[in-house]
Amino acid sequence: MEEQTVREVIVATHYPRMFASIALAMLALFLLVASFAELKGYHYIGSGVTATNTITVSGEGDVFAVPDTATFTASVIETGKDVTTAQTAATKKGNDIVDYLKAQGIDEKDIQTTDYNVQPQYEYSNAVCSGGYCPPGKQTLTGFQVSETFTVKVRDTTKAGTLLAGVGTKGASSVSSLSFTIDDQDALEAQARDKAIAQAKTKADALAKSLGVSVVRVVGFNENGSQPIYYAKMSAGVAMDAAAPSAAPTIAVGQNKITSDVSVTYEIQ
Repeated sequence: MEEQTVREVIVATHYPRMFASIALAMLALFLLVASFAELKGYHYIGSGVTATNTITVSGEGDVFAVPDTATFTASVIETGKDVTTAQTAATKKGNDIVDYLKAQGIDEKDIQTTDYNVQPQYEYSNAVCSGGYCPPGKQTLTGFQVSETFTVKVRDTTKAGTLLAGVGTKGASSVSSLSFTIDDQDALEAQARDKAIAQAKTKADALAKSLGVSVVRVVGFNENGSQPIYYAKMSAGVAMDAAAPSAAPTIAVGQNKITSDVSVTYEIQ
């Protein structure tokens, strides 16, 4: 009788605990699976649904503006029997040019030496051929050539012609690469881009209407880099003669064209 009572007590206490443990284990497994599914879902938050039906159109926008900055280069070239002689002469003329530009109101930060070269100069003579044999020619060092090139930025374009002539009187051997730019071009590029995007949107709406669909959203955008077109530019070199000052040339500033080309992809439905 006592043995039966003990067995009943064991059954009454052991099995409920076992069932409770099993239930807790199943609950833990369920929560783990639910948590994993929720974390996996986070991967898609913000990514949206990939568009399957799309159209791609292009747009172009142009903006014209009068340049406010001129840039040109002035070079000094001197020769001498030795490096010191050539450098001394080139330095004298280079300093004269810089002093002249500063006196004309050009800021020192807008005058930059962009090239400096020292090159030996040789004279070549051909040897006399004899009996069908021609010995190598003779190379004789005759001196050295020193050249220095300045790049000058002029923030008052009305002074460009005067400065081009003026640097010649101070010893510049050549003046070249005159170009006109816009100092702060970011705003103009943004305007051109806005025009290009507006044109692309107009095209997309017209195409969607023809197809009998509607534009939903932008799913792709690309802007092709384009350089501004300069309508006033002198790229050829001009030789200068310091002994005979020339009249200031008339410089046509013209206008620059800033272009933006875009490609926009729209989802349609």
